[in-house]
Amino acid sequence: MKLIIYAHGFNSSSSSYKARLIQRLIREQGSHVDFWCPNLPHWPKEAVAVLRNKIKTVSIDEVVLVGSSLGGFYATYLSEQLGCRSIVINPAITPHIGLKNYVGLQKNLYTNEEYEFTNQHLEQLEIMYTPKLENPKRLLLMHTTGDELLDWRVALQFYKDSKRLIVSGSDHGFSNFEDYVDIVLSHTSCVPLSN
Repeated sequence: MKLIIYAHGFNSSSSSYKARLIQRLIREQGSHVDFWCPNLPHWPKEAVAVLRNKIKTVSIDEVVLVGSSLGGFYATYLSEQLGCRSIVINPAITPHIGLKNYVGLQKNLYTNEEYEFTNQHLEQLEIMYTPKLENPKRLLLMHTTGDELLDWRVALQFYKDSKRLIVSGSDHGFSNFEDYVDIVLSHTSCVPLSN
């Protein structure tokens, strides 16, 4: 049984639009795929531990990690560390830099959880930063050119040796993801990727 794990972005949750679309498609197609999307802790180290522990419950060839934005950063890191396949959607590449302006009081958009985003969060992200992909073939990049937060050209360069799908227009939330969600299941049914 295949397993898709969805890692949501910064201040998002398991109620993410893209997560719900993937889950609905799995249900509609009657696919033999399990789907799991937890509410990730705001601490990066804890969020990665939650994902890592779930990945380790199945064969590495049976799991595909789908990560959006900050979740894409986590997916990239875990793909490199554990050898699982990942689909990264408008991924953050250097969140330890990009999230500096968010230091301070935060409120999760979905759960209403309030917490303090600190320099310690940034330090945990920096530890996970991957300057160069060692196993790019394990990754599929999906990026919109209309992303108002993350530059698709930076991602295109970083994931230059990965499979890539660049979607013209749209936005950071990938508001037309419904038109592309079937790619996730197609990637899940691929043969296991070798090193």
